[in-house]
Amino acid sequence: MRRFSSLATLVALSWFGTVFAAPTLVVSDVNDDGSDANIRNLPFDSSSLTVDAALAKGSYRFYINSGEQCPFPLGAEPDQSVRFNKALPLAACADQPFELKVRVAGDIRFTLNADQDEITLKLLPKQTQAQTFSRPLPATQCQVWNGEPVTVDVSSVFNNGETVRDYYSGHLALVEQGKVTLQPAPESNGLLLLEAANHQPSDFSWDNLTVYFIMTDRFYNGDPSNDHAFGRRKDSKDEIGTFHGGDIKGITAKLDYIKELGANAIWMTPLVEQVHGFVGGGSKGEFPFYSYHGYWALDYTKLDPNFGTDEDLRELVREAHKRGIRLVWDTVINHAGYATGQDLVDYNVDVFKSDRLIDNSWQPAAGENWHSFHDAIDYNSQNWNRDWWSADWIRGTFPSYTQPGADDITMALAGLPDYKTESTVKVGLPPILKAKADTNAQDTEQAVVQHLIDWQTRWIRDFGIDGFRSDTAKHVELEHWDTLKTAATEALAEWKAKNPNPALDDEPFWMVGEVFDHPLFKDYYYDYGFDSLINFEFQDKAHELGLCMSDMEETFASYAADINSDNEFNGLTYISSHDTTLFYAKYQNLTLQKRIAAPFLLLPGGVQIYYGDETGRDLGPYGDDFHQGTRSDMNWNDIKQDRADLLRHWQKIGQFRARHNAVGAGQHAKMSDSPYAFSRVLNTDRVVVVFAGNKETK
Repeated sequence: MRRFSSLATLVALSWFGTVFAAPTLVVSDVNDDGSDANIRNLPFDSSSLTVDAALAKGSYRFYINSGEQCPFPLGAEPDQSVRFNKALPLAACADQPFELKVRVAGDIRFTLNADQDEITLKLLPKQTQAQTFSRPLPATQCQVWNGEPVTVDVSSVFNNGETVRDYYSGHLALVEQGKVTLQPAPESNGLLLLEAANHQPSDFSWDNLTVYFIMTDRFYNGDPSNDHAFGRRKDSKDEIGTFHGGDIKGITAKLDYIKELGANAIWMTPLVEQVHGFVGGGSKGEFPFYSYHGYWALDYTKLDPNFGTDEDLRELVREAHKRGIRLVWDTVINHAGYATGQDLVDYNVDVFKSDRLIDNSWQPAAGENWHSFHDAIDYNSQNWNRDWWSADWIRGTFPSYTQPGADDITMALAGLPDYKTESTVKVGLPPILKAKADTNAQDTEQAVVQHLIDWQTRWIRDFGIDGFRSDTAKHVELEHWDTLKTAATEALAEWKAKNPNPALDDEPFWMVGEVFDHPLFKDYYYDYGFDSLINFEFQDKAHELGLCMSDMEETFASYAADINSDNEFNGLTYISSHDTTLFYAKYQNLTLQKRIAAPFLLLPGGVQIYYGDETGRDLGPYGDDFHQGTRSDMNWNDIKQDRADLLRHWQKIGQFRARHNAVGAGQHAKMSDSPYAFSRVLNTDRVVVVFAGNKETK
């Protein structure tokens, strides 16, 4: 039952100096096992009835202690969800506390309304937040390295009398009676990375891939002059969904940085020309949402001016290849971009209800939000088929269009225009591209999917792109991926024949697929052109495994057995991504960010570093669309002191991986439990990794 006015009585009595205590906020952390920890009693200010709590990202429980003798004197009503900036009713002697999920660390103000028995939560502006938030790490049973030298039996890998090097510290040791004794570097967290002292770095292999994945617009601004193509604007607020300025020149400027991480490939979000305007961001239209991420294409045959020019791309290919770095193109053949007002204006798509045209200068008026631009557009007009992506190209809800289906192939993913990739009908260019004077698309008569394949492979044939990351792979017929792979392989061979100097080698074209939620196992996708699939399973357990590297043995062994026993199977494993979350965001703990580096970078198969994993990049603003927070600006200005040390740690391990194909492609064998040690061997390439334990803390 709701409790009316009793809280007001309590507060009034406390003001008059009675024996009643002022109400307090009781808040506790929620551990992974559901138990409470770090319980705090925070008194409300007697005049403002507010209390501020500095909370890191994570799960919490709270209730109000009003002095009554019951578990939760003022708690949650049944099935009550917590929403910020919304008054929450308080139940007397409740059966449960409030469950709170904090996604943005900061100061949260709890305000009581004593007259209505309600409480409201508000995240305070950034300038009032504490400087740093770090959620305590869960307790773990792990070896502790006391800083002393470590002795390990390496007889199964190295011979007596052989000199080995710890790549991390540079120290050398002679194998005697099958053992070596070495002092781990103080900053290594008890890690030895052992190799033969005379080892020469391995040649490149896709089987030992380290991909550096970049959200191009958020990485580095190499050319501020191209920041506002097509009249795109800032919102002068949180800039959640606007273009931030990152571009191709920015990637080129940071190639040495990427090389120092041991990365041998770069996956860039799509660079092709995007829809020119915005849609509403979030469920409430809180912000203008432009296609800064690259997944809402307008013209696949042109680079988006916000990202750069053809010459910028050629320079990137040249400079990346000089450093032995491949370029992986993010290819999208499932959907086009949304219809934005600016595109309708630019290409005379006659679907506005009146003379009120919506372009990038439009702003919501009083009572409107960023979704309100739809009010000016007639979605029942017959002119969509005449002027835009026509009905023979896409599915849609417009008149005369085929309606989207309910299955993976025919659904309109996120409401995006779904290409009719199943159609065998030969079509020319869609009307919007026929009206686009600067397109490079050829107006030939062929199936929709063949147009899409031609558009994608052009970037290989003309620029020398080395691989594809195939977006939304489960939403396109399998046979089309096989056709795309064949066409891409031919295109790369053609480019290499014409460009022997910038070409790296004779490696064939490579393709990895995004099949959302796909774990690490080999299935039919590998029979349809894919060399690898993104492994979605590791991120879920990465925080736990990162606490203690010796807990990785089961994962190391199973991944090596699955991947390296089959030359036709590989996976690309990550800990952070643009469509899930950031590893750093959960605890915001640089110690854990350091501990995860070795378990992650020493995984069998391929690994994908998401920009800023190596520097503890945190979430950015996101409104009510959490994924936007994972696409924050690269934290270049933070790389000093502890974060500079963190970066050096990732660089050391990444460079060791790059030197040894045995890390990703070798046979794995555990050598000892204490210290935890394992080997990876691939032909003559031999490594031993030793983990003495987490560094002892005083």
